[in-house]
Amino acid sequence: MIQKILIAEDHESANISVQKTLEELGVVNPDYVYYCDDALLKIKKAIEANDSYDLLITDLYFEKDYRQQQIDNGEALIEAVRKLQPDIKILVFSAETKPALVQRLFKQLHIDGYVRKARGDARELMKAINSIKDNQSYIPAFVAEQARQKKAHDFTTYDITILSLMVSGKKQQEIADYLKEHNIPAAGLSSIEKRLKYIKEALDFTTNEQLIAHCIKMGIL
Repeated sequence: MIQKILIAEDHESANISVQKTLEELGVVNPDYVYYCDDALLKIKKAIEANDSYDLLITDLYFEKDYRQQQIDNGEALIEAVRKLQPDIKILVFSAETKPALVQRLFKQLHIDGYVRKARGDARELMKAINSIKDNQSYIPAFVAEQARQKKAHDFTTYDITILSLMVSGKKQQEIADYLKEHNIPAAGLSSIEKRLKYIKEALDFTTNEQLIAHCIKMGIL
């Protein structure tokens, strides 16, 4: 049952929008703050009062201003809140679009849902909150799509090393030299070319540029 909710959002318009969405779901008078430190303090006081929060809705990025903060971003807030109240439900509402970052929030910080700030996000918030009420995770479509694509190819450390060197401007022969210098197996030019060809075929790309653009977009690099 989700009854007591805290919103951590530094943009007033977005904060009000979330409150209105909650009203449509029958949640009245949710608490809200504009700073991460205030969010953690409210959660701590609620626990001490035996009236803990059921759900935290937080952004990932908070603009810095005149006020000095110990916690200045949503990821650090989530980590601190998880230590303080491990069973609280956490829904991230952010403009962040990198699937790899969002997947890390699910895997490492065990968030319960993620909604991207975009067209139709009020409907997505409703869906997410209803899913969390039913003890189900809410994974956005763009993250699910990356998971589907990753099934076609699971990037290894070797793959990421090659692609990262390519992004830095190194040519394939220079990459081969780098791998040899660092005693990384399959350092030959032929091995590198075969690996790139295999990855491109797995993901249905024809050029290295397409592959690199995809990896950057997905947060793999």
